[in-house]
Formats: sequence, C-alpha cells, structure tokens
Amino acid sequence: MKPIHPESIRRLLIRGTNWVGDAVMSVPALKAIRRVFPNAGISLLVRPWVRDVYAAAPFVDEILSYDKLERHSGWMGRRLLISELRARRFDMAILLQNAMEAAWIAYWARIPLRLGYRRDGRAILLTHAVRIDPAVRKVHQVYYYLGLLSGAGLLDDRPWESEPCRAVSIAVPVSASDQEAARAMLLDHGITADRPVVGLNPGASYGGAKRWPAERFAALADALAERCMAQIVIFGAPSERPVAERVAAQMASPPAVLAGRTTLGHLMGLIRECDLFITNDSGPMHLAAALDVPQLAIFGSTSEIATGPLSSRATVVRKAADCSPCFLRECPTDFRCMLGITVGEILSAAEGMLRGKCGGESK
Repeated sequence: MKPIHPESIRRLLIRGTNWVGDAVMSVPALKAIRRVFPNAGISLLVRPWVRDVYAAAPFVDEILSYDKLERHSGWMGRRLLISELRARRFDMAILLQNAMEAAWIAYWARIPLRLGYRRDGRAILLTHAVRIDPAVRKVHQVYYYLGLLSGAGLLDDRPWESEPCRAVSIAVPVSASDQEAARAMLLDHGITADRPVVGLNPGASYGGAKRWPAERFAALADALAERCMAQIVIFGAPSERPVAERVAAQMASPPAVLAGRTTLGHLMGLIRECDLFITNDSGPMHLAAALDVPQLAIFGSTSEIATGPLSSRATVVRKAADCSPCFLRECPTDFRCMLGITVGEILSAAEGMLRGKCGGESK
C-alpha cells in the first residue's frame, strides 16, 4: 500500500456512519482525522438523521447530507450526489461506512485517494484497502474506526493496545440553539430546575431483545418520583412512541412523553438537561455518554465490551446468562438476561447516582 501524505491533502471527504450509536462511536476516528490532516478542509457526508450529532463539532468543516429518500433517491439521485461530490474536487475520501455503495460513490466521484476497509468485495474500488485487524473485533467498536487509520499508516500506534478504552474521547457539543430549544420544551411540559430530571429511554430500535420491560420502567419511574421527587421525561424515536406510551400508561405520576417529538439536536439538548439518564443499549445511550450525562445502561442481549457507553459517569447493569450476549433481535427463550434485572436493583443504583439531588435540591 502506498503511503498517504497528509500534507498534500487539501479537500477531504469522510463518508460517515448511518446510525446514531455508530455516529458517536466514530467520533474518536473523526477527531484523529482532524489531527492527521490539520490543513485539509474536511467534509462529512452522512444521512440526514445523524447530522445533528455533529452540528456543533469543531473537527469537521462541513456536513453534507446524503438524502436517499428525497433529493438523492433512486438512480438519478445517486448520479446527482456523485456530480455534487465531483464538483468539489476532493483529494481523498475516507470511508467509515462499510457498504459497497460508499466505495462506488467515491470511485464515480473521481476522488483520487479512497481509503476504506477491504470487505464486501469492494477492494477493487479503493486505492487504499485495509484489512481488519483481528484484535479490533475483540475490543470496543470505537477501535474499529480507529483501526482503519492505523491500518493505513496514519496513526503511530494501535490505540486499542496502548490506552484504556475509556480514555478515548467521544465528547460532542450541543449547538446553542438546540440547547435553548430543549430548555424551552422542558418548561412547556412543566419540567423545572428545582427538582431532579430523570430521562428514560425504554426503546431500542434493533429489537425487543434489547428492551427492559415497559412495566419495570414504569415502576422505577414512579419510585423515583416518590422517593426523589424526580421529574420523569420519556424519550425515543417516532417508531418507539408506542413503547413510551406503554410506560406512561402504567405510571401513577404523569411523565412528559417526548418520544417521537424531537429532532436529534433537540434530543441531545434534552439529554444534557437530565440529572440521570436510564436507558437500554441504544443510540441515545451513546449520546448520553458523549454529553457526559450520568446514566444507567441496561444490557441483556448485547455486549457492553463491544458497544457499551464510553463514559466514567455511566454504569452498566446486566445479569449473567449462559446465552448472553446472543445479539438476536428477539429472545427465543425466556428473556432471562433482562428479566433477571429487578426494579429494586436499578432503583438502588439510581438513588446512589442522584444522591445530593433528591429531596428537591436544585441542579
């Protein structure tokens, strides 16, 4: 593989990842790219629903939307995107996304240097095709993205061998406008700063196997409302609103249900206003970690080693089961990994994390 000379790169395109959790976990790689290419103008191409993750990020200069549902839909839409990228005359593309399509678009956009993982038969479209280091598959997913840079000789070391996982920074800022909108939204729902705010995220888009039962979220929320005077806010994507409403319907203390009613940027601002965030393994879990918000992350079918929240303020709760992690969308047996986690266990941990904020003490 020919060496890449960062000083010669003036216009750099990064094809970002498609999902919120992956977008957060790729942040260390994006920050490393900024350090490696300090003189380049960096454009990040992502799907519209993740662009707000980077709205206030200082490590990219421009965010481009790849809108496959509207502007870039169908074959003609792909051609339009290719022509738009070609007109920008990028010197190099770094493909954090794995799809064959990402390589095809960079190739047809005539970007001279194209760096990506050698997988899914796309090596022929790349000028710098990197093999996946087997060691990367055994550590946190943040190193999967950093491993691409190491494999291309752009980093001096293999960071998964030289630093503890939680030393990697996934921090991202919230834009001032999104934070202001979030505070206004909370006030509209009667949420004030004089009592602790607890955010619940009872959904998980991957499937039911990642979801702690709705009735347990409801019982937990009522206990926190009674014992800590907590104000409960329930979050989630539009598709997860039914889950959020099931939790709310079983609560004695009415919560603010904002699932499906926020932009991603507003969600980030809302999470940042929480004193505690209680969540399943999900994109919002990673957002809470990136925003340095105290959280309890409930794991069952997935692995906290691979995709756990990278934050010193996060506590992972899981119960050992001989079938976990199975990575299945739905549990085919008795759901022991999640049903083994009791309301009392989460409540005890939550009260410990809210210590000093219970009893109406302000933030």
